[in-house]
Amino acid sequence: MSSIEIRHIVFDIGKVLIHYDPHIPYARLIPDDAERNWFFANVCTHDWNIEQDRGRAWQEAEALLIAAHPDRSEHIRAFRKHWHEMVSHAYVESVAIMETLIAQQRDVTMLTNFAADTFKEARKLFPFLDMPRGVTVSGEVGLIKPDLAIYEKHSRDFGLAPAHTLFIDDSTANVEGARLAGWNAVLFTDPEKLKSDLAAHGIAL
Repeated sequence: MSSIEIRHIVFDIGKVLIHYDPHIPYARLIPDDAERNWFFANVCTHDWNIEQDRGRAWQEAEALLIAAHPDRSEHIRAFRKHWHEMVSHAYVESVAIMETLIAQQRDVTMLTNFAADTFKEARKLFPFLDMPRGVTVSGEVGLIKPDLAIYEKHSRDFGLAPAHTLFIDDSTANVEGARLAGWNAVLFTDPEKLKSDLAAHGIAL
């Protein structure tokens, strides 16, 4: 067990608290698996989408792709139009862990790569996102994980002591980024592993 006292717990959101999969609506829009995989590899790519998480407006993002792929305009616009389908459900067990930590009066915040407008939608779809003390949304601050600056901003804004902070994220790069910022961090794979990781840091549920 870690000898460091954890005073602050920071949750990522996508793939930790809520499911995210762009294939959900596109399985209907582009039924052919090979064509759909090509579309995500060459048109609406991860690198394209992450810029909306950094703060780029959807209108600008769509215009860039439509100029390069005019024959794909409807499929490009569908990404934002059908975004709500991509966040199909909450991870009930993960949410229960977060709710238990809050009920124990532990200091819980969230740090997420999320476009500003879609995060507003997510809050309506998943009211538990309003339970923690606060959240840093990449699209609102113009910074994204794993950039060191976003961890430092979150620490400043919420008065966290980095050495006493535990971060939970499903991305290895984001976990490493948090550690570079002086935080403790664990890689989320499933709720049972999270429970054991919390226990290893002296946090009993």
